[in-house]
Amino acid sequence: MECNEKRGIATRIIHHQGCSCGNTGAVCPPIYPASTYKQAGPGESSGFDYSRSGNPTRKALEDYIAELERAHSGYAFSSGMAAISAALMIFQAGDHIVATEDLYGGSYRLLTSILNRFGIKHTFVDTSDARAVAAALRPETKALYVETPTNPLMKIADLDALGALARKKRIMLIVDNTFMSPLLQNPHVFGADVVVHSATKYLGGHSDLVMGLATARTEKTAKSIKHIQNGVGAVPAPSDCWLLMRGMKTLKARMESQQRAARLIADWLTTRPEVSRVFYPGLSSHPGYNIHNGQASGPGAMISFYARNRAIADAAFKNVRLWTLAASLGAVESLIASPPRMTHATFPKKELQRLGINEKLIRLSVGLEDPHDLIKDLEEAFKAASK
Repeated sequence: MECNEKRGIATRIIHHQGCSCGNTGAVCPPIYPASTYKQAGPGESSGFDYSRSGNPTRKALEDYIAELERAHSGYAFSSGMAAISAALMIFQAGDHIVATEDLYGGSYRLLTSILNRFGIKHTFVDTSDARAVAAALRPETKALYVETPTNPLMKIADLDALGALARKKRIMLIVDNTFMSPLLQNPHVFGADVVVHSATKYLGGHSDLVMGLATARTEKTAKSIKHIQNGVGAVPAPSDCWLLMRGMKTLKARMESQQRAARLIADWLTTRPEVSRVFYPGLSSHPGYNIHNGQASGPGAMISFYARNRAIADAAFKNVRLWTLAASLGAVESLIASPPRMTHATFPKKELQRLGINEKLIRLSVGLEDPHDLIKDLEEAFKAASK
């Protein structure tokens, strides 16, 4: 669908297609719990015939994300992994995918232990290095699967360069945009064919639902994803679609506040003797700083850093009080995680060590608390390590 480029993102977040009820004037869309729909005659559908194939509440959400991501079409799924699976199930036995090496553990598991059983091959590469990506391509390569920033090392892929490479080689570019959301980054603008989200994270924003979204740049790709969505049936309930739309209305307000706080916290971490390195795209010292600024309107609110030793890291996990030790991100409460022991535990230990995802690595998702309180909480946790 076409989005109204004359309106700012804040306006489009609130005044999107399907944002209200045309029949009653209600200022939020209705929830349609129906599983099936009356037809005028056999095969004469109103556009909705069975809710696995389509539901009016879900359709409002799908149009919503398509508009925000500047896509042709959007599709909703029961989880982020269901959305990613649908995007990668476009391919078939013998096809090859080049993927980000330090990607989310669930995506790694999908590629290495599920899709490989169906003959879909993969190669992991540092996608912040466009030359390494080009070198990894094979005649049978059909797609690039990219996170930017990556989870958890916050590496930046050059979407413009990878989009040009994909077009030149006539392969698909699929981008996980969960960390940035459509507020800060629109990969379709740089040629991405598919964009996926764990909507559980920044889009939902409140740790109260599990959902995924995928958008397609062209009608052809949209038909392929729709076919998988309908055939596999991993679709969300209408009530969850409604809840997600409610969460998305406050995306700009939430994420801008979280981002401001993250900048303060990242700057503070760089001054701490307990910290050896900070990974945050908002720091000018970040290797991908310039590229990120050229393709995104902000650095987001995810920070990773190395504690100087494991004892400091373990003390932080044990002694924080405001930071919640949990494996998600993007919500109103601030979260802290140990990637090798939580989100990336599915990786082989040797691979984790090669990538630098070790027990000293800490990942932060900055929420809506007072950032000075969050800093104080980390400071007290660091002091506990010295004791």
